[in-house]
Amino acid sequence: MEQLLITNGRLVTWGAANEIILNGGLLLQNGRIADMGDSAALSEQYPNAQRLDARGQLVMPGNICAHTHFYGAFARGMGIPGPAMKDFPDILERLWWRLDRAMLDLDVQYSALVCLVDAIKHGTTTLIDHHASPNAINNSLDQIADAVELAGVRAALCYEVTDRNGPAGAQAGIDENVRFLHSLKERGSDLLAGTFGLHASLSLSNDTLAACVDAAKDLNIGFHVHVAEHEADEYDSLYKYGKRVVDRLADADILGPKSIVAHAIHIDPTEKALLHETGTWVTHQPRSNMNNAVGASDIEGMMRLGIPVCLGNDGFSNNMWAEWKAAYFLHKLAHHDPRRANGADIAQMAIYNNAALANMFWPQATVGKLAVGAAADVIFVDYHATTPLSAGNLPWHIIFGFEASMVTTTIVAGKVLMQDRKLLTLDEEEITARSRELAAEVWQRFAKLSA
Repeated sequence: MEQLLITNGRLVTWGAANEIILNGGLLLQNGRIADMGDSAALSEQYPNAQRLDARGQLVMPGNICAHTHFYGAFARGMGIPGPAMKDFPDILERLWWRLDRAMLDLDVQYSALVCLVDAIKHGTTTLIDHHASPNAINNSLDQIADAVELAGVRAALCYEVTDRNGPAGAQAGIDENVRFLHSLKERGSDLLAGTFGLHASLSLSNDTLAACVDAAKDLNIGFHVHVAEHEADEYDSLYKYGKRVVDRLADADILGPKSIVAHAIHIDPTEKALLHETGTWVTHQPRSNMNNAVGASDIEGMMRLGIPVCLGNDGFSNNMWAEWKAAYFLHKLAHHDPRRANGADIAQMAIYNNAALANMFWPQATVGKLAVGAAADVIFVDYHATTPLSAGNLPWHIIFGFEASMVTTTIVAGKVLMQDRKLLTLDEEEITARSRELAAEVWQRFAKLSA
């Protein structure tokens, strides 16, 4: 029963009533926070515990990413031949749907490892991934799961079912989701979870949606699907099925309190009401939305309705504070109103809603806050404000003052993954060198594929 005592920290609890505990300490045991309070008192109470001195740094719960794509790491710096891509459908066809076809087994594993190095260094301890590799589907989620377990972070995984690679490809995607979800029991990992991945309405027939629902009926899980990221998704649904995307997914039994819809930018008030009625989760990815020029979702309106809107990164870096900043600025610019998307809104998404989503996948862990009995997912942040810092103004300190380089230590389930910026579970040098070789080969295959 090994104990790790964190001493001399400024604890940011992110509890229901967030508080900052000066000169605080945490006792970590069996993957949980076993005790917390005054650092000196805990040191006296647990004299034999291994010590980790926070040296006055902020000690916080690890960051959570509600929607990402590990495989996108191999697109960084890639040049796309031909004219500039004119809209999001063009981006999908000429970049992402070619890249995923160029990925093979080892590429899947190493692109995940690249992202996991990035996550640990940025203090992101829980991630919900959405994967696609149509020429390497079988066991692809195992490749990612192995990387996750090696890294030591938490991750919920799924495979993207789509019709764009034919009926056999769609069935293989269904089979991979089902296989992986069943395999989780055999793995017995407290760090891994799963859901059922779907691409988007525009690439899924009614028959395929029905097959997914049938395959998932005994698995006690929900779905993870892109929704109305661009107007084309709505146009496609209206043209083919005579209904908007959210209505179509609701009729297909895709929505519900265990399902996640990513983006939800171009939805109307009736669709928002339906998301609320079904208890469906929504994720917001502002950096991706800006990059793809697809617009800004109505995060404030959805949250006022009671829709749990969470914050993801869509495959951008796992620096979630960069996502905080992007969300804060995007909505002010989009609405020409500095009052929009205030720091409390951003914290509600990134901290409280993300934690609630994570706890759906890890109901026994209590992820996302510092409390006795909660998961020992903890980061140290070397931030020393030159202005007053309180629980009330912390979101604005994060937006205007925090930088990724300030994360010095990352701990998940009580295991130290990085200490004083040194990675302890992953060999960054090896991962960087091998991924550089593999990415070059992916780019060569990419160049030979037609859009």
